Amino acid sequence: MSRIKEVTIISSPIIPNCEIQHKAPAIVFSAAGLTGNIFHDFNDGFIPLFITANSIFPDQDVVLVISKARDWWVRKYTEILRTFPKYPIINLDNDTNTYCFPSANVGIILHDLVIINPKLIPNSKTFTHFHALIDKAYGQNQNQNHPFKFNPSKSRPILALISRNGGVGRVLLNQNEVKFEAEKIGFSVIIFEPTPMTSMHNAYELIHSGHAMIGIHGAALTHTIFLRPGSVFMQVVPLGTEWAAEVCYARLARNVGSEYMEYRIEPGESSLLEKYSKDDLVIRDPVAFRGTDWSLMNVYLKEQNVTLDLDRFREYLKEMYKKAKKFMNKEGQ
Repeated sequence: MSRIKEVTIISSPIIPNCEIQHKAPAIVFSAAGLTGNIFHDFNDGFIPLFITANSIFPDQDVVLVISKARDWWVRKYTEILRTFPKYPIINLDNDTNTYCFPSANVGIILHDLVIINPKLIPNSKTFTHFHALIDKAYGQNQNQNHPFKFNPSKSRPILALISRNGGVGRVLLNQNEVKFEAEKIGFSVIIFEPTPMTSMHNAYELIHSGHAMIGIHGAALTHTIFLRPGSVFMQVVPLGTEWAAEVCYARLARNVGSEYMEYRIEPGESSLLEKYSKDDLVIRDPVAFRGTDWSLMNVYLKEQNVTLDLDRFREYLKEMYKKAKKFMNKEGQ
């Protein structure tokens, strides 16, 4: 919260000298906070912005007035920002003009984690409408030469395997073996390791053109929002992350119409067994260990890596393949 600039609303009998007069209302919000993490960019930013625009100013054009609209953030999300207004963004931090609006809403509305509640919106917008907005933003003029493009077999469903690099926790230590198993079962597998510099347009093309996606619980699974309805998503859930896995990415997958699968690892698949005994509370009962102290989640989020039991995981892959193949045949691609 310390990164978020406070905006003060004052009342004055003096009418300001309007240098720029807008006929459209304004939505004033901050792009600071936890931005830079793709989950928070959507959960704290674009989903609430969509809710606010449709709750306060339904079916109207709006002007976005943004604090901390840093150049890299605007560049990264140019396509989605363009779906909201037809007016240029006003940067609250370095624009010295005096703007006048017929009305303005300061702050944006959050319903819950990755939730859009149509009962709270006058025009009853749902997550399906937000998903369509994402398709509108990134589905135009697809680039045939983007760096993730490859030529899979027409008979094999495409599986995106989300990769996490070392040093951040929740790394899949036997990723190459998992990829090999998926290919043996019948998938065309592409490893996708997104970074803060990854083009959202390229990420959309890769995920949207595929039939299935697998990844360990983490912010990169926000790319689920690019999946087509009916595709298959499997979340690998490390020890102690069950609640977060459900309210973040399981919920998101269902919201976009993806068929959700979940693989909860067993203690033997967690690197935490190298530091703690199987009878330790950390392993035996993560909920009791963490209690109400969220900082203890770092044990599970940052200190834990995963080595999947291939014999056990293979059965999940087989089930996923059946669902993905069925989806591919239905879609015709």
